[in-house]
Amino acid sequence: MKKYLLFNSVVPRWVIMILDIFIVATSFSFSYFIVYRFEFIDILRGYFFIYTGLYCIISTEIMYIMRIHTGLIRYSNTRDVSRIFSAVFLSTIIYLAIINIGVLPAWPMNPITIYMIMLVNLSVSSTLLILLRTAVKSLYYYINHYSNAAKTFVLIYGSDNSAVLVKQAVEASDKANFSVVGFVDGNPAKIDKEIEQVKVYDIDKLDKLIEKRKVDRLIIMNQHLDEEAKKNALEKCIALGIQVLTVPPSDQWIYGKLNLQQIKDLKIEDLLQRKTIQIDTTRISQDLNGKRVLVTGAAGSIGSEIVQQVLTYNPAMVILCDQAESPLHELRLHVEENFPNVPAKIFIADVRNYGRIRKLFLDYRPEVVFHAAAYKHVPMMEENPTEGVLTNVLGTKNIADLAVAFGVGKFVMISTDKAVNPSNVMGTTKRIAEIYIQSLKNSPLNKQTRFITTRFGNVLGSNGSVIPRFKAQIEKGGPITVTHPEITRYFMTIPEAVHLVLEAGTMGTGGEIFIFDMGEPVKITDLALKMIKLAGLEPERDIKIIYTGLRPGEKLYEELLNDGESTMPTYHEKIKISRVIDYSYDQVISDIDDLLMLNKKNDVVAVVNKMKEIVPEFISKNSEFEVLDNNNNIEESVLEI
Repeated sequence: MKKYLLFNSVVPRWVIMILDIFIVATSFSFSYFIVYRFEFIDILRGYFFIYTGLYCIISTEIMYIMRIHTGLIRYSNTRDVSRIFSAVFLSTIIYLAIINIGVLPAWPMNPITIYMIMLVNLSVSSTLLILLRTAVKSLYYYINHYSNAAKTFVLIYGSDNSAVLVKQAVEASDKANFSVVGFVDGNPAKIDKEIEQVKVYDIDKLDKLIEKRKVDRLIIMNQHLDEEAKKNALEKCIALGIQVLTVPPSDQWIYGKLNLQQIKDLKIEDLLQRKTIQIDTTRISQDLNGKRVLVTGAAGSIGSEIVQQVLTYNPAMVILCDQAESPLHELRLHVEENFPNVPAKIFIADVRNYGRIRKLFLDYRPEVVFHAAAYKHVPMMEENPTEGVLTNVLGTKNIADLAVAFGVGKFVMISTDKAVNPSNVMGTTKRIAEIYIQSLKNSPLNKQTRFITTRFGNVLGSNGSVIPRFKAQIEKGGPITVTHPEITRYFMTIPEAVHLVLEAGTMGTGGEIFIFDMGEPVKITDLALKMIKLAGLEPERDIKIIYTGLRPGEKLYEELLNDGESTMPTYHEKIKISRVIDYSYDQVISDIDDLLMLNKKNDVVAVVNKMKEIVPEFISKNSEFEVLDNNNNIEESVLEI
């Protein structure tokens, strides 16, 4: 038996059936003896073998029909107990009926005696059958919990039904090799109670528990990661060096069972995620239902999420525009598989190519535009300013001008906090795009298009962002490179950002910049330390952190408002409207035309200098273009003299 329990072998069903029949025969015989007070002469005269044999036959048939022998004993539960009792009770009723009809007349016995035997047997038989399963389950738990040194000892967060399901699932896995030593909870009413043979511990005493029980992991269901209490527990685990694992909700388990591959390491994105944002889906549905929607940059991190969320609001058509062929192909397959009833048109194009984009507007006549196409990496654009201007300024201008020409109802531009008091070329190109979008409100050509800008910070896990980079560095054994020990950034999840983009899109009347509540800024060094600990490693001992210095154009701290801007609240607590500076359309178009003319000449210095003229708050940092700021200051001083 130990061999079967220790090595997770399955006992054949016929063995369990024989054990059950043996228990049934023994319990009936014992009940017979008790009622006859162990007077064996009277027992043998009372047709003992006939009555016992008949009961065993009937019980065997009933238990076989009810499949009592088919369950794995080591995983018996209350449902199995109920089935056993039902089988014994049903056997008793059928047996008594047969006895009264055909047996008592042929082999007479006092009816009261047989009723007493059956009453005792009902209790003894069901008890012994249940005890067999309880004993095997307890023995299996003891052997696997205490006798295998290779076990990984884990705690499970919470003590509700979900937590119990997780315990049963991980212990049922042949490969996970987990031993659950307890649950942790913050509810005083549950602490020190026992659930399924393990104790519920106080989350506040986690450090002592780890030392006492040698805990290696904490398992948590990931659908509640935004709750503050769990966040605190996770932070504590990370600080104590406990690796945190997540499992999906039970309704996502494959065929109702937790697959080993579904047990994942906690991601830093999960840890930084905030409480789920509530959005007004009715307003968004009214805005998008039955409309033709264009998404530029559709294959990117933000663009692809916009596509997925827009598709849930039953648009008439979604046009997926991007120049990245392979990612666009992957997105197309995903859309066709998950949204087969919504027409999705793939349009490969560069937003800088006015003629190609005009073809898109001619063919599909979009009614709503989400403009997410842009270059976003600060150092890359610092080295290639003219390309940044072409995509972020000219590309935006092309899409916006065509939106006006074709009478698009709404144009939503995705901007960035790097456009605020920019210190780099990328942020400045986005700021110029913002200025142009805002100025179109005053354009004599614009009859009906509402131009709306949304501005937010970094999104977690986006292509090329800091988190995937840190992950790759940790997998290689380090070191992790951070530019500066004090650098901070705002972070938001991609779905969260897009929720707010769609919500802001319903609010806009034209010309606004909507700013999202990004929460508290995150110190990048702290982010790196947490990611190292989440990987089960020790900072500086296993993975070193190296500071490389600020990159060209990089700020220590990001901002959400430009000089001269302030905010007004909206009905959504996470969205505010910037009180923006009003721009003359004629002046803006003149400045941008000059910028694009210089850009054609590929005169990088002249281009950046013009950008500083259009956006006076653009002060280069840690960049070769700082000299332009110094020259401009000297020129201003000379003019004053």
